[in-house]
Amino acid sequence: MNKQNLTNGIALALVILGLSLPHEDGNPWLSMGLFAFSGAVTNWLAVYMLFEKVPGLYGSGVIPERFEDFKAGIHQLMMKQFFTPERIEQFLRESNVEGSLLASGADSLMEQLDTERAFQTMVSVIEESSFAPMLAMVGGPTALAPLKEPFIEKFRELIHEILADPRVQQTVEEHFHKANAAETMTERIEGIVRQRLDELTPERVKEIVEDMIRQHLDWLVVWGGVFGGLIGLLTHFFI
Repeated sequence: MNKQNLTNGIALALVILGLSLPHEDGNPWLSMGLFAFSGAVTNWLAVYMLFEKVPGLYGSGVIPERFEDFKAGIHQLMMKQFFTPERIEQFLRESNVEGSLLASGADSLMEQLDTERAFQTMVSVIEESSFAPMLAMVGGPTALAPLKEPFIEKFRELIHEILADPRVQQTVEEHFHKANAAETMTERIEGIVRQRLDELTPERVKEIVEDMIRQHLDWLVVWGGVFGGLIGLLTHFFI
């Protein structure tokens, strides 16, 4: 049983308990259950609306609908933080690798990068995009904190994939000893990144984001139920 169903199940159990007990004894449990259930369902709906279009609810399905913003943010992040001419030139100079050996040097490139800054850039892109209102509904930027490690891992895989691309390796072999090797590689890599991003569909973007954050956003449902239950209990005694 996942966290969402468990939270909703506990809330409904409290409601049933409250209804089954005598009036005075059952009211506290009933209030806790109703508020917990409403808090959990509200947060679940907010998470669901990030990924799915709900008829009549403005702003729902924002991730697949705004996938162009997502693609633009990923492209900017890749080319401004990872594959700059300066970083590639330093990588080539220090690693002294060519052709098929390039992919094996991806870890060296990753070690040179400020992954903290890259992650903060992604957060900023999301905050400044049309995702912001929906993000605020599920906790704001702090809700993205658990994504840091999955984000770095996903981009490590992507960098390995790009560096292993035969077209990039061919560019290195052709231009490794030339003065403009870094610039040429940057142009070729940017073309590959754009091509890969152009292959993304709204559904695929939704799947990528969902794979990265769904398990972390489930905790918002849990805490919605917990705090809802506490508010219900306080409401019973003080109102």
